[in-house]
Amino acid sequence: MILRNDGTVSRLLKDVPLPLMFHAAQKFPDRHIEREDIEKAIFSEIDRAGMGERILPGKRIAVTAGSRGIRNVDEITRSVVAYVKSRGAIPFIVPAMGSHGGATAEGQKELLAGYGITEEKMGCEIRSSMETVFLGLSELGKPVYMDKNAYESDGVILSCRLKPHNAFRGPVESGPCKMMTVGLGKQKGAEQVHSDGMDIIAKNIPTMARVTLGTGKILFAIPCLENAYDQTLMFEAIPAEKILEREPELLKIAFRNMPSILVGSGDVLIVDRIGKNFSGTGVDPNITGTFSTPYASGGVQVQRTCFLDLTPESHGNTLGVGLASAITKRIYDQMDTNAMYTNCMTSTVIKSAMIPPILWNDKEAIQFCIRTCNRVDAKNPKVIRIPNSLHIGQIMLSEAYLADVQAGKWPGLTALSEPRELAFDEQGNLTTPYLSSRETEQP
Repeated sequence: MILRNDGTVSRLLKDVPLPLMFHAAQKFPDRHIEREDIEKAIFSEIDRAGMGERILPGKRIAVTAGSRGIRNVDEITRSVVAYVKSRGAIPFIVPAMGSHGGATAEGQKELLAGYGITEEKMGCEIRSSMETVFLGLSELGKPVYMDKNAYESDGVILSCRLKPHNAFRGPVESGPCKMMTVGLGKQKGAEQVHSDGMDIIAKNIPTMARVTLGTGKILFAIPCLENAYDQTLMFEAIPAEKILEREPELLKIAFRNMPSILVGSGDVLIVDRIGKNFSGTGVDPNITGTFSTPYASGGVQVQRTCFLDLTPESHGNTLGVGLASAITKRIYDQMDTNAMYTNCMTSTVIKSAMIPPILWNDKEAIQFCIRTCNRVDAKNPKVIRIPNSLHIGQIMLSEAYLADVQAGKWPGLTALSEPRELAFDEQGNLTTPYLSSRETEQP
């Protein structure tokens, strides 16, 4: 790759003006469970549902842990493990993440460690393997697999997050059914779920989950739902035999609690950081509008989107860069194509792995997006900046939005500062901080 900061592109972008930007707060319902109350909430919910009776003394119980950056995921997993121990059973954790972690046992265990899920902290063994057991065929003829360690256990508890998916719509999306078929299916299962395309996956997941449930290995699910601030909202323990019935109802609750970029539209969206700890595609398209397939829609509507940096938790997996109009050289230099291509080969969605224009630094990436917009006021473009797609309680907006924000056009949106120039360091990387706020803290 030939990329120079003194080349033609840099010269063409040098005089592209950047708008003044102001800080703004987005207010959403914030009911949630504090981290220190999670164990009590999980114990109480499992008892309420009567699921403790399914955990028998001396039995080996597998507890799932996924690859997403769920808020409090370490405490949630530890609390489920603690409950199993309280019943006199022997828990162990199984990474349930399809092909993530480079589709290797070591890579999946490393991902969990990045979230604070280690044997020492959880107080139990983590059994990571890519070996699977063939369970049978779904009614649509798809082979169904289960992680060998989970299959050989005396029962499986599905601990996961339940939320809208980033590439399709259906009665069940991301939640217990997907954890069973994609997560516990490892690379083989994930590949089968995705093999017919994202227009069919909404049928494959529940029909394949029915096969997994038919083994009798699943004891119950205890998904968490999150509020608009990426905080733990609630848990619900669901008996295995009720998962297919209850998950669609909980998905509606999850949709109602999603955040959004309240202005709804603009010219350019700046995303400071992307990463697997925010979404499977680096950013959640339900927020950013950058969908990888035509089978889901929503989010903010803009002409151009630039991604500036990658989280360390992603371990170089830059899946999702293909959804941007431009990325920085900083992201490109961190790219592990082996991890990224393993993901897209399994999902069969290659758009997310396509490499967009690469700009020398943050400033040029932003300028590139503004310059390539059509039919906009070049001197006063509508630009939106967010820290990432999970934490949008505080954002930045360009001056073009200010009058409407002050007039109350968007309930819940408040200006926090006067418009000012964005600051960049000597390398051209964005240094303007967000105001101190819990909503911009990283998980």
